[in-house]
Amino acid sequence: MTAGTIDSGTQTPTVLMQPSLDSAQAPYTFPTQKLKRRQTEPGKTPLVLVACGSFSPITFLHLRMFEMAGDFVRFNTEFEVCAGYLSPVSDAYKKVGLAPGFHRVNMCSQAIEQSSWLMVDPYETVNCDENGQPQYVPTAKVLRHFDHEINTVLGGIEGTDGQMRKARIALLAGADLVMSMGEPGLWAPKDLDTILGSYGAFIVERSGTDVDEALASLRQYEHNIWVISQVIQNDISSTKVRLFLKKDLSVRYLIPDPVVEYIEEHGLFREGNPSKSRDRTPDVAAGPSTSKPVKA
Repeated sequence: MTAGTIDSGTQTPTVLMQPSLDSAQAPYTFPTQKLKRRQTEPGKTPLVLVACGSFSPITFLHLRMFEMAGDFVRFNTEFEVCAGYLSPVSDAYKKVGLAPGFHRVNMCSQAIEQSSWLMVDPYETVNCDENGQPQYVPTAKVLRHFDHEINTVLGGIEGTDGQMRKARIALLAGADLVMSMGEPGLWAPKDLDTILGSYGAFIVERSGTDVDEALASLRQYEHNIWVISQVIQNDISSTKVRLFLKKDLSVRYLIPDPVVEYIEEHGLFREGNPSKSRDRTPDVAAGPSTSKPVKA
C-alpha cells in the first residue's frame, strides 16, 4: 500500500434496518449518492460535515448552517468540502416534540432533495437494542461511523493526483451546542476528546449565545474548532415552529415547502399528537454525548 492510499478491500459497510416512508423495515445503506468521490482542488484536505440534531422539524436555519459552513471553508481553510450530512437523533433521545425517527428522516430528505451536496443518514434512528427498542447513539459514535463508512469502507476520497486520501470528518453545530459541552457532567470527557480532539467542529454563531464564553472551557481544543459568524441573523428554531403549529399558525417560509406539506399530510406537531414526548430537554443542535440522554 503506497503512501496516501487506504486499503478498503476487506471492509464491509454497516448493516442495519431503516424505516421507509411508511415506517416499514428496509435494509440500511449508507448514503453516498452526493458524496464527491474525487477532489477538484489540489493540495486541499477533503472534508465531510456532519450535523447531528433532532430536526423535529428541520428548518431553513439548519440548511443555512451548511451553506455558511461551505462558504467559510472555501475562503478560510485548506479543506475542500466533499459532502454534508444530516444525522437525525434516535427516538431514544427523550425530548419534547420529538417526532418519530422515520418522519424526521423523511422531512430532512425532502428538504434537501434539490441540494447537490447534502444527504440524510438514518443511522441514529435505526439503531436498536437486543429487544428492538431505539438505542441512543452518542455523537462521538456517530462521527466514528462516518469515519468508518467513508475512510475505511469507501477507502477515502481520491485527490487530484489520483491518490486516495482520508477525509476529515467534522461536526457542524450551533453555538448552543458548545455551551452544553462546557457544562460539567453533560458530556463524557472521552467523547469530547473524540469529537473535538480527533475530529473537530465548525460552530455557527447563534443569536443570544456568547461564543467566547462557550469556548472558554474548551481551550485545549481551540485548534480544532472553527467559529462561523452568522452575518444575517436567523433565530428560527424547531421549538418555535412546533409552537406555531400547536397554535394553528402558518409556518410557511420558516421551513421548506415540502416539509410544510409533509407535516400537514401526517398531522405532526399538533396538540395531543402521540409523538410528543413528555420529557423536557434543551433544544440543542446535537444531543449530549453521555451514555444516556441527560434530562433537564
